[in-house]
Amino acid sequence: MSSGTFVDRIDPFAKRSLKKKSKKSQGSSRYRNSQDVELQQLPPLKVDCSSLEQEELFIRKLRQCCVSFDFMDPLSDLKGKEIKRAALNDLSAYITHGRGVLTENVYPEIIKMISVNLFRTLPPSENPDFDPEEDDPTLEASWPHLQLVYEVFLRFLESADFQATFGKKVIDQKFVLQAEHKQFLVKVLLPLHKVKVLSLYHAQLAYCVVQFLEKDASLTEPVVRGLLKFWPKTCSQKEVMFLGEIEEILDVIEPPQFVKIQEPLFRQIAKCVSSPHFQVAERALYFWNNEYAMSLIEDNNAVIMPIMFPALYRISKEHWNQTIVALVYNVLKTFMEMNSKLFDELTASYKAERQKEKRREREREELWKRLNELEISSRAPNKDQNLLTNQSAGGLIQDANSLGTGGAQLNPNQLSSPTATSTSSSSPSSANSTGNNNNSTASGIGTAQPPGSSGAGSALSAAASQQNASAVDAATALNK
Repeated sequence: MSSGTFVDRIDPFAKRSLKKKSKKSQGSSRYRNSQDVELQQLPPLKVDCSSLEQEELFIRKLRQCCVSFDFMDPLSDLKGKEIKRAALNDLSAYITHGRGVLTENVYPEIIKMISVNLFRTLPPSENPDFDPEEDDPTLEASWPHLQLVYEVFLRFLESADFQATFGKKVIDQKFVLQAEHKQFLVKVLLPLHKVKVLSLYHAQLAYCVVQFLEKDASLTEPVVRGLLKFWPKTCSQKEVMFLGEIEEILDVIEPPQFVKIQEPLFRQIAKCVSSPHFQVAERALYFWNNEYAMSLIEDNNAVIMPIMFPALYRISKEHWNQTIVALVYNVLKTFMEMNSKLFDELTASYKAERQKEKRREREREELWKRLNELEISSRAPNKDQNLLTNQSAGGLIQDANSLGTGGAQLNPNQLSSPTATSTSSSSPSSANSTGNNNNSTASGIGTAQPPGSSGAGSALSAAASQQNASAVDAATALNK
């Protein structure tokens, strides 16, 4: 048994004290250098001079710094590395102390230089058992240049001459959003618009949504459709907040994306303009004070005007708030100046449609009037028939009673009550055959159904037509 094995068995931590400190590993993210370009020393930039020559020199130095070198070989191209290092230091000082040096022409050159140097593939780890918590990190061999590039980028962003409008033209959707970021926008941020306490954080939420759209314009359609899906129906305060967020989105929207959402968006805006709540209508009409939104509307007036015109024309005649009416008149005037031919066509079409609606309304009223008349006329014959039947039955009873000789008299209730049959059949005079025949006749009268049923109507009609015969039979029955 070896001594090493024996020591390990006694003290498993014995080798820890004997472990030598490993040499710090280095790696380079530059696997392929730029084409062999020999750099030339350029004159230094002058801070106190902002002429066209200085701008050209500035751009030349930026392009010079786009050349990358192999730092894994410390002895290769020492002159070029030193020229680039000096140029980066000169650029940093020029941006920091210069005034008016960041013109629109240098923005794409600066972003290109930064992208070439910083956006790189990280080197693989040499140790397969690398532990980021205990092991030393792999150092970047080209860090002497990368540090200066980061410094130039920082001075560029902190400069008083930096203008975001120029930067947005260069920093575009090439800086892509990750899939999980887009999912977070759709699954988390948009549903947050549904809660009742939206006013507590709506400003921050709208800012986050707009930032997503600035980074990726293709998200405009799902965002706008999501807002339309969660649009409040009964809370006017939330409607005003939604309209404000829509205007912020319109400020950053691209024309191709606007075309995709213009129809559903302006149908909702037309509903808001028609709202009886004047703050909602006023906030929706303020869209026409936004210059960029007006340019988008003007470019697509053939689609937007037919959607908005009916609501605007109706409000100009019917809305209760005079401020809203004045704003609507201004919008209609803008539409008329924008496309007078289409405006005249929409006016004529709207008036013709209103005439059709009024005609349909009159026809509907006349139809209901005729239906009421038919109902009244159908009720009148039933009343006349019931009255005639009652009069006939009353005459029958009167004739029968007048012919009686002191016997039982007919009760009018017996003609309409089924009990008349039992009463007649249980009379003392029903013992003989003649009485039975007469009782059957009286029973025919007494079994009449109540008025309103088909059986009662037919029975009473028969009684009215045979009034004389029935009276004689009833009198004969009473005399017996």
